[in-house]
Amino acid sequence: MKTFNTAVICNPQKHYMVDISPKIDRIIARYIEPGKYFSINRGRQYGKTTTLSTLARKLRQNYYCLQISFAWADGIFESEYRMVSGFVGYIKKELRLEHVPEKLLIDWSREINETDPMADLDERITNLCAQSDREIILMIDEVDKVSDNQLMLQFLGMLRDKYIQREDGRDYTFKSIILAGVYDIKNLKLKIRPEEEHIYNSPWNVAVEFEEDLSFSTDEIAGMLREYEQDYHTGMDVDAIAEMIYDYTSGYPVLVSDICRRLDETITGTEKFPDRVAAWTHDGVTEAVKIIQQTRTPLLEDMIKQLEDYPNLKDMLNRILFEGETIPFNAYNQVLNLAKMFDYIKSVNGHVEVANRIFEVVLYDYFLSEEKLGSPASRDAQLNRSEFIKKGKLDMDALLRRFSDHYTDIYTSKDQKFVEKHARKIFLMYLKPVINGTGNYYVEAQTRDAKRTDIVVDYQGEQFVVEIKIWYGPKYNETGEQQLCGYLDRLHLKKGYLLTFSFNKNKEIGIKEIILGDKVLLEVTV
Repeated sequence: MKTFNTAVICNPQKHYMVDISPKIDRIIARYIEPGKYFSINRGRQYGKTTTLSTLARKLRQNYYCLQISFAWADGIFESEYRMVSGFVGYIKKELRLEHVPEKLLIDWSREINETDPMADLDERITNLCAQSDREIILMIDEVDKVSDNQLMLQFLGMLRDKYIQREDGRDYTFKSIILAGVYDIKNLKLKIRPEEEHIYNSPWNVAVEFEEDLSFSTDEIAGMLREYEQDYHTGMDVDAIAEMIYDYTSGYPVLVSDICRRLDETITGTEKFPDRVAAWTHDGVTEAVKIIQQTRTPLLEDMIKQLEDYPNLKDMLNRILFEGETIPFNAYNQVLNLAKMFDYIKSVNGHVEVANRIFEVVLYDYFLSEEKLGSPASRDAQLNRSEFIKKGKLDMDALLRRFSDHYTDIYTSKDQKFVEKHARKIFLMYLKPVINGTGNYYVEAQTRDAKRTDIVVDYQGEQFVVEIKIWYGPKYNETGEQQLCGYLDRLHLKKGYLLTFSFNKNKEIGIKEIILGDKVLLEVTV
């Protein structure tokens, strides 16, 4: 039977996969057939290598397709001769696998001119492409592994010059070249060593922008799940599960596959989910997401590492998440461009949002963990946890009532601007120790701004929505109540919670329950 794969490359014979053939056809029609050079730059484990492999299989129907990787190529860029020798060796192996005519292989494999190796490589590529019975496509994966090397820049410069001369009818070269990696090879300043920062303009300026979306849509995820369902007959609601997976991942390929893998391999057979029928449900997906967020995976570890390497990136994400700051997206802003290149953020209606809910909660937890472990909010929540968890269920009413008392005791003397800025963080630091290890939460991005936000808590099969907002008068408060009721409708919930931070001198603090239509709202004002 097939499995869900989260390793480097997916194989349709072995793994359940999203059907990306329409994307492949568009790439060929839009980029390959016109002979364009381009780069595929996406975040870690975003399906770049699988896309290249699938694309190569299709291209081999009409072209010779040479696939190499610079993942382990650091050593060959120590000298011009070693670089040329290494590249010639990589391509020789690929030519043999492509079963090119023997004459081409012999000519390519001749001894390298040690006096001017790069010129030798230039001529070698010309001869290969001029004499070949098929046009040749070159793919280089993990190209950013050596993008801070001067010889790499010379190599790219040579390929660029050959492209320009080909367009002018004065040379033969590869029909199309595809470079893949996380870092954009056209923006090398982020990878160049400090003593070489004057090298900024990449010689890869002949490349066109690659605009194909490699994320998975809800329909694409559903197609993969239908194949799985044909094998196992779980009875899952395929469209609903696909939509839920998309809601958590925004289609980030490895996260989609990881949720499915956890459902199939980790969760199925546990006490709570004894079989696949029990696992492939709303509760199962929630459990899978919780496991992913609490597990040290390469993708999430790399994200945290990048925050430590780029303090400005860390500060920006912190402000978006906890302060509700609205940041316009600008492709020329280095920090925003970096975050977009890593696929940590996305541009929605011209403003920056964290790329998906899984990243968002991991970031929330990471930033919260940096606060003092003995913070007043966390300590009080831990001491009183037994009041909030009764017979395995979360009593949100009790939690908010206790939080109101805690806030009055600890934070009323704090500076107003401090509390207004950190209101969300104060509540999350109280909530986290209570649900930690059993429940999960996320912040609804569409309602998150500096004035209000909705926190959705999942605990043992139940959902709770807590709207956190700053008091801006009764009219704004009524609008918030109506918005919360609308959100409860979308989640098919009858009860919601309003946590209002008021700094009005004549504020009316306290707790009250109101009824709006068929909805019950517990309003807590502090």
